[in-house]
Amino acid sequence: MSSSEKLISQAFIQAQKILPQHKLSRLVGKIAASEQPLLRTAVIYAFKQKYGIDLSIAEAEEISRYPSFNAFFTRALKAGTRPIDPEETHVVSPADGAISQLGTISAGQIFQAKGQSFSVEQLIADPQLAQPFEDGKFITVYLSPKDYHRVHMPFSGCLTETLYVPGELYSVNQVTAENIPNLFARNERMVCLFDTDLGRMAVVLVGAMIVAGIETVATGKVKPTGHIELQQHALQLEKGDELGRFYLGSTAIVLFEKNKVEWSAQLTANSEVQVGRQIGQTI
Repeated sequence: MSSSEKLISQAFIQAQKILPQHKLSRLVGKIAASEQPLLRTAVIYAFKQKYGIDLSIAEAEEISRYPSFNAFFTRALKAGTRPIDPEETHVVSPADGAISQLGTISAGQIFQAKGQSFSVEQLIADPQLAQPFEDGKFITVYLSPKDYHRVHMPFSGCLTETLYVPGELYSVNQVTAENIPNLFARNERMVCLFDTDLGRMAVVLVGAMIVAGIETVATGKVKPTGHIELQQHALQLEKGDELGRFYLGSTAIVLFEKNKVEWSAQLTANSEVQVGRQIGQTI
């Protein structure tokens, strides 16, 4: 990285520390939820053009069919667009996007980026619930603005707990991953915990700057409270079922216990993935 690039990156980091992250994100959320026809159409069209959104694979191909930007952003895809790998021993991607990192949780630490890690206990925000994942496996999937923004089950399981964890709202990208310590364990997030045939599994939906909301099938859209909220559930979800969605993009982190899965050998940081495609194999 050149000296000018380093300066730009540092300025970007400092700006996020100064900006009112939550107020800005909630303001964007109000605009995204607006059903005012001119505003809605203008925002959707501009976003579609900027990021090259392919609506030919969406259930609704015409912009006019979306009552708000939120509806457009969390759009459903046509049936069969994301077939789910049927092999019972295969773990599949929870989202469309790119792998940020993947590997083993070593000494309780999850690798974030060069020089940066965070603990599984910090991520889950409950020592007892985090304990099963010590020395287990993790995979972090980043959803860019152009991606499909529903999160699906990587493996069948029964949802037993959700924890809403308040936090900051830093942008999630390579620059912040390399420069913000404990990034994913600092940002606002929803932790979803499951009982599976492989033991415990977690899917963590991590918020980010201007992410105007996180929603799960068990809790509905999250209402920030400023404190950790633990809810109990008994909801069976099959591999490929929708688990939740982001109102603007961010990151999904999947955790398994030790000696339960191996990630596919061809996957590395920056590998592109799609919902339903194999990313791992049970042991």
